Amino acid sequence: LESLKTAYKHAPYLEEHLDFLEDLFTPKWERLVDLNLAVIRHLLSAFQLDVKVVLQSELGIKAKGTQLLVELCRALGAETYVILDQVKKHLDLPLFEQNGIKLRPLKYVPPVYPQLWGDFLANLSSLDLILNCGPKARNFLLHRQPGGR
Repeated sequence: LESLKTAYKHAPYLEEHLDFLEDLFTPKWERLVDLNLAVIRHLLSAFQLDVKVVLQSELGIKAKGTQLLVELCRALGAETYVILDQVKKHLDLPLFEQNGIKLRPLKYVPPVYPQLWGDFLANLSSLDLILNCGPKARNFLLHRQPGGR
């Protein structure tokens, strides 16, 4: 926590997220999933994304590999699965088609945004983006992606 406070003491939006960061470093977390969900929910809020978070454990799906992804899509009513090129070699792609799920490739282009020091460092962290850009962080994410909105 102190390292973050020191590194981002001049970040324009540190104060807005300080309570959350302090809460992360309390010893109350018994399970990693609870810590991860707290981070995910905070980031969704910071990026002004209104989405429902569904845990795999809530769906009762026990499959593995590509079959797991297909069953998750089916359980959630997804007709399209967004996929990075680097992931394709690890999946059974015809299994998606056999189950009526279209694959949509995504070419990730990291957003360039104002940072505190020197040359821009891409892919630093979501936290870096929200601490430096606050409510504008969403726009940096969405408008840097082809087809983003």
